[in-house]
Amino acid sequence: MKTKALVFDAYGTLFDVNSAAEKCKDKIGTKWEAFANFWRTTQLEYTWLRSLMKRHKNFWEVTEDSLDKSMRMFSINKSMRNELLNLYKILSPYPEVRGVLEDLKKKNYKLAILSNGTPALLNELVTSNKLNNLFDDLFSIEEVKVYKPDSRVYEIPIKKYNLKANEITFLSANTWDVSGGGNYGYNSIWVNRNKLEFDILDYKPKNEISNLTHLLDIV
Repeated sequence: MKTKALVFDAYGTLFDVNSAAEKCKDKIGTKWEAFANFWRTTQLEYTWLRSLMKRHKNFWEVTEDSLDKSMRMFSINKSMRNELLNLYKILSPYPEVRGVLEDLKKKNYKLAILSNGTPALLNELVTSNKLNNLFDDLFSIEEVKVYKPDSRVYEIPIKKYNLKANEITFLSANTWDVSGGGNYGYNSIWVNRNKLEFDILDYKPKNEISNLTHLLDIV
């Protein structure tokens, strides 16, 4: 089926989740990258655990909770908490993101984000980076109150656009998210920025790219 909509994960795919800690590396020191990775891993673990426990908190609350644990683990001064949180709201996009989105917009694809982030977080993220005019929709899991990779999340764009699942090309840097979308029926593409191995989760994407520039060759 011809792709009618391109749907992107936000965190780690369009926006660098480590950029908040990186901007504070002079204060955090050489452990900044290990701290950033731990924060991200804990954040994701909390989304999955809360979905399984049916104890939903929105993504901003999960981000705060995972930061608090990470700061304790890495002995980061509590005075940095608000600075790190404020920087997380305006994470930096990867260098090629703007150019690729502009090219796709010219080709009249419907462009959307499908993310764990709250509507307010997603709005601030794209607006602060001046990308808000490039997206048709910013879909949040808050519509269904459960986190990826639950199939109810991947159903959100289907309902809005009245498309078949295989008419949507979905891009994520997270292998579990690629598998979640692919098992749902999307044409999922893995954005493998860090040369990682793909997880064994009953789905193998047909396309793997190192950054979004290569998407232009596919579509």
